[in-house]
Amino acid sequence: MEAYTGFAEIYDRCMDNIPYDEWAANLHRILLQHGISDGIVCELGCGTGEMTERLSGFGYDMIGIDSSEDMLMEAREKLYARTETGEPGILYLQQDMRELELYGTVAAFVSVCDSMNYLLTKDDLLTVFRLVNNYLDRNGLFLFDMKTQACFAALGDETRVEQFRDATVIWENAYRKRKKQNCYRITMFLKDHGSLYEKLQEVHVQQAYSVAAVKELLAEAGMVFLDALDAETLKPADESSERILFLAKEGFQAGKCYDAPEEAGA
Repeated sequence: MEAYTGFAEIYDRCMDNIPYDEWAANLHRILLQHGISDGIVCELGCGTGEMTERLSGFGYDMIGIDSSEDMLMEAREKLYARTETGEPGILYLQQDMRELELYGTVAAFVSVCDSMNYLLTKDDLLTVFRLVNNYLDRNGLFLFDMKTQACFAALGDETRVEQFRDATVIWENAYRKRKKQNCYRITMFLKDHGSLYEKLQEVHVQQAYSVAAVKELLAEAGMVFLDALDAETLKPADESSERILFLAKEGFQAGKCYDAPEEAGA
């Protein structure tokens, strides 16, 4: 069952507890601390564009990338409604982040809401890190969060139900301690016509990685590890941190063109 298909329709309602404004302000503050006040910023796993739009509001030229056509459809519908007011647009692209392809480099990459946890192998994570490093400007920044084993253990094996005016969502969570994986089945009953409901199911699997493993993979990809912060407090992460915000920067690559060539006679 492919993830983020039917779930895209009600994703924003299920995620209404996410402090997007606070997270966006934190990311903006960190970007400014590293001298990135404008330019192109690319969000990996942008989903319905909640964070993409907020960073656009800070003046960045945003690219949002996601593998789910349904999630991007929701993002584009919101963008269309917003651009009616004359606000700047956002470029949304449907791509698997493991096959990232851009026309040039960007000032920064961001990824939030544990999108990176969906990379289930170290090889996949390494592939993405290498691609990010390749498409970053000189000294460009990479900010991404990941859920931890502590988070998965806290979730444990549980079932919960959320009810909305036109939908019911059942979450069945299972923590695979040996594999450091969290698996949850989402069963949705979405109101279709009158009193009829459509039943949809999706299965999501996320992988936890230690700080040491992430640092090792960043180094192997040629990137420079900067910090690992508790995403809630922005203090140094520890074993109790349930979501970690990683900071890394571009590592110089010989032969890489960082700047557009000057015009003849300039």
